[in-house]
Amino acid sequence: MTTDSAPGYDVEGFLRALDRAFAEHRGATDAEPLIREALSAAREAGDRGAELTVLNEAMGFHRSVSRHEDALAAAREAEALLEALRLAGSEASATTWINIATARRAAGRLDDAEAAYGRALAEAEATMGPRDRRLAALRNNLALLRSDRGDHAGARRELEAALAILEAATVDPGADLDIAGTRTNLALECFRLELPDEAAAHAGAAMAILRRGGHEGDPHAAATLAGHAEACFRMGRLAEAVDAYERALAIVAECYGTGSDAHAVTAANLAEARAALAASSPTGSAPEAPDASSLAAPERPAPEPLTGLELARSYWEQVGLPMMQERHPALLARAAVGLVGHGSDRYGFDDALSRDHDSGPGFCVWLTAEDHAAHGAALQADYDALPREHRGHEASPATARATGGGRRVGVFEIGEFFEGLTGHREAPATPHAWLLLDEATLAAATNGAVFRDPLGAFSRVRDGFRRMPDDVRLALVSRRIGMMAQAGQYNVPRMLARGDGEAAWLAVAEFVDAASSAVFLLNRPSAVGYLPYYKWRFAALRALAARPATRLPGVHARLSDAVRLASAACLGGAGFGEGGAGAGPAREGLEAAIADVCAQVVRELRDQGLSRETGDFLEAHRAQLGARISDPWLRAL
Repeated sequence: MTTDSAPGYDVEGFLRALDRAFAEHRGATDAEPLIREALSAAREAGDRGAELTVLNEAMGFHRSVSRHEDALAAAREAEALLEALRLAGSEASATTWINIATARRAAGRLDDAEAAYGRALAEAEATMGPRDRRLAALRNNLALLRSDRGDHAGARRELEAALAILEAATVDPGADLDIAGTRTNLALECFRLELPDEAAAHAGAAMAILRRGGHEGDPHAAATLAGHAEACFRMGRLAEAVDAYERALAIVAECYGTGSDAHAVTAANLAEARAALAASSPTGSAPEAPDASSLAAPERPAPEPLTGLELARSYWEQVGLPMMQERHPALLARAAVGLVGHGSDRYGFDDALSRDHDSGPGFCVWLTAEDHAAHGAALQADYDALPREHRGHEASPATARATGGGRRVGVFEIGEFFEGLTGHREAPATPHAWLLLDEATLAAATNGAVFRDPLGAFSRVRDGFRRMPDDVRLALVSRRIGMMAQAGQYNVPRMLARGDGEAAWLAVAEFVDAASSAVFLLNRPSAVGYLPYYKWRFAALRALAARPATRLPGVHARLSDAVRLASAACLGGAGFGEGGAGAGPAREGLEAAIADVCAQVVRELRDQGLSRETGDFLEAHRAQLGARISDPWLRAL
């Protein structure tokens, strides 16, 4: 949650540092000092908006580690601050009341929680749109309260309402972690209502989302895994229940520590599942997994409908991990594993058409320089000996660019991996070096999914490339809005007036490229990643627009309008001369789409405090951006 804040405190920097701590599984040790220092700094700066943001984070953190009195204390401070700032009826107030209510519910203050949820719901429905994900989060939390009070039918209704909001808001329901969590909660409520078939369907759908989206290492995935484990336990699938509880417990321990209620509850459930599994075996111990050869089908199975990330994770878990447990057990505590780099599957944009080259079962193993020198060759040889087929998917022919030094899967030394993608072993140290890296290159270095990284060495380098220095980012934003002004606002209408349709068409392309980049840069790469290369730009823009709290969510639709209208506007539709049918209205629509995109960007620049100019001609805003760049070389560009 963010509010307008005084320039004295960098609340965005605090939020990035907190997100990074949890992403690197340092939340249990590093989150509280970050929150404490941020709260002190915000108060010292007199930045009350930032103070409210930090208190919201404090409520969530203390609740997650079961320090309920601390969470309630932060809730009281936040409530007093809301009143002092006169924020009643605002989105900031609605979000804060959601967190206050959830802190009260977790602490067992159910009556107080219900009152707070009622206020949160009233403010949220008045200030948020019907597709706002925060409304779905509120419905999920209300469902938990209903369930705590034994109203499982009411809980189911709230969850179904939350699911409807999320499915309307997302562009990819098959990879949306919020939908997975909601379906898991629905599965549990359906079990309590004695609806086993419906419960099983929700539980299976939740796990499919977790695998496809590469979310299983995410801190928020622990609840989904634990819910799936409970569903499996109730269905008698005890081995699956033990496996899911073990994975959930590992995430809880890493992210929230071993002293939380979540850890105690998950550990107890795991022990119960293990005992039930042992009791179900004729020998009184957990049954051994069947030999894979005994399960082989006589004919090659049809490929299962898996994305590349789903296939990579499954191949690692079912094939790669057992190999390493047997052949390289010491490396399991040191090696990072995942799928990052070139290829549509790393972005989640692959489909059946993508499987004709450079696809199939595979994953990356990243080792430190020391480990790679000692074990890299042997591990690569064992990787090469793995089966080339998995779950009906067979490795397709590799193109020349994906072989040798350009190979996309296998064993890599961390520095060499990033050097192969970017030319740098680590993130650049100078602004000049940053500017020599295009965004598609940075996207390839920071996309995909990391399935495990016990040392954090790979994630440290990867995150370094995600954290573009703010001076560099602002310099690039200035360049992009300059091109939008030059190509879109200035040259498109001039070229059309001259009758030079080809030049106008090229100007539209330059405008679309610059505007697409500006959207990602203004959303900050550390939060949303980088714009990928041209083939996937609109797919990436659509996916970004569907994320909660995205800036400039409406730009991609207007850019799509500009592309659609460009042919008729610039080249006369079906023909290549002037005056084709519909050329006049198409030109008007094209210029209106360009103007609308530029107006949205101007509003965003002002909302972020990057410009105080009021006009819509973007070139006029560049001086304001330059004044905020501290590096003299970048400022002079």
